[in-house]
Amino acid sequence: MTSTLASFSDLRLLFRNGGPVTLSDPGMTDDEFYAFCLENPELRIERNPNGNILIMPPTGSETGNRNAEIVAEFVFWNRKYQLGKVFDSSTGFNLSNGANRSPDVAWISNERWDALPEAARRKFAPITPDFVVELRSDDQSLPDLREKMEEYLSCGCRLGWLIDPQNRRTYVYAENGDIQTVPFDEPLSGGGVLLGLEVRLGAVLK
Repeated sequence: MTSTLASFSDLRLLFRNGGPVTLSDPGMTDDEFYAFCLENPELRIERNPNGNILIMPPTGSETGNRNAEIVAEFVFWNRKYQLGKVFDSSTGFNLSNGANRSPDVAWISNERWDALPEAARRKFAPITPDFVVELRSDDQSLPDLREKMEEYLSCGCRLGWLIDPQNRRTYVYAENGDIQTVPFDEPLSGGGVLLGLEVRLGAVLK
C-alpha cells in the first residue's frame, strides 16, 4: 500500500488490511520526521533513502521476547568491556545516504559516540552504528532484510548480523563484503569490532 501522508488522519487505520505501509515522500526535514515519530510512538517507523516513510505495526510477542533476549547478550558484554554504547530497536539513526533506520540492536564505539554533539544525540543521531542486528519476524522477507543489511554496510557499518529464527541461522555481514552463514548451534563472534563477544543463539533463542 502506498499513499501520501496527507491522506491519513489516524495511522492506526493503516493496518486494517495487515502488513507494512509505505507513505510516498512527504518532503519532511529530519526534524519533522523526528516529530512525526514522536507523535506515533506505538508504531515502528523508518525512512528509506528516497524519502519514503515505512510504517510497521508493533512486533508480535514472540519476536519481542526474542529481541529482548538478544539485547541482553550485548548489554551484559558491554558492561564488562565498556567499549561503547548499546541501543535497542526503538532507536533511530540518520544514515549517510539519507535513510533513517532503527536496527533491532545497534552498537557504537565510545570514541565515535563521544564525538557527536550532545544535541545530536537527543534526536536521531547522524551516525551509522559500528554494529547492527536485524531480527527477522514472521512478516519480514529475507530479500528485504538482506537489502537493508547491505545498506548499513554501504553507509559505514563494520559488522552486521541478520538473524533468521525461522531457519535457525544467522547471516554475518563483514565490512569487506564477505557474508557467512552461521547455524544457531555454532558460536557467533564479535571479531575485531565487538572484542571478546561470543554468542550462541541456540542457547539464547530456544
